Amino acid sequence: MSNLKEIRTKIGSVKNTRKITKAMEMVAASKMRRTQQRMAQTRPYADKIRTAIGHLYQANPEYRHPYLQEREVKRVGYIVITSDRGLCGGLNVNVFRALLPGLQSWKDKGVESDLALIGAKGIQFFRSLKVNVVAAASHLDEDPKIGDLLGAIKIMLDAYTDGTIDRLFLVHNEFVSTMSQKPIIKTMIPVEAPDAGELSRHWDYIYEPDAVDLLDSVLQRYIESQVYRGSVENVACEMAAKMVAMKSATDNAGELIDQLQRDYNKARQADITQEISEIVGGAAAV
Repeated sequence: MSNLKEIRTKIGSVKNTRKITKAMEMVAASKMRRTQQRMAQTRPYADKIRTAIGHLYQANPEYRHPYLQEREVKRVGYIVITSDRGLCGGLNVNVFRALLPGLQSWKDKGVESDLALIGAKGIQFFRSLKVNVVAAASHLDEDPKIGDLLGAIKIMLDAYTDGTIDRLFLVHNEFVSTMSQKPIIKTMIPVEAPDAGELSRHWDYIYEPDAVDLLDSVLQRYIESQVYRGSVENVACEMAAKMVAMKSATDNAGELIDQLQRDYNKARQADITQEISEIVGGAAAV
């Protein structure tokens, strides 16, 4: 009888867990739709501002902004975007797996790396490693604000301007589909301006005071927009991964409940059979 009670307790516990994971799956699905909308809204701005950089650069090709110049690489910087919370499968682990070989490769060449970490999971992971963390930001919620990112961005841009680092990378998860997210590492600085062939000969805007002054400002806005876009996209990836992980957990809980129910029925049937045997044996003895 004690075995039956233990199985009933396990069944009740797993059912409660299934309710929680099901609720978390539905919440993640709802948030994912909103984050996908925000992600889609950031893309046109980021693409348009890159085109504007190309037009401004073509307007004054003699001027070479530091963000557009290649340098000998003596030190590199990474802006690494991860989630603030767990329960999202291997989303953050995949980012770390993609990043660590690159850090080791630079180290083998005698090039040190500076990291600006956005997201609590990244801060927690790199705290245990011997890396140089120069900036950190976390708890940005599901709707990151550009103001919360500016501190980390400014530190890395100042480092590039001062010559402390010679190349800047951005690392985050890219949203491919609800079932697929992949980590990407892309070069932020030096900025690769669009080729003249990619640009239209005529564009529908005018600028003042001149291309040089505007290029300085637009390039900084471009970097900021890329980091913001990466943060928004990473949130969408987090919600998609969390929805899939919680669905898998809910399905596994259902399978476990079915197995426990079968074990309960077998144990109950064994107890009933034993009681009948005892009754029959007692009657035969009389």
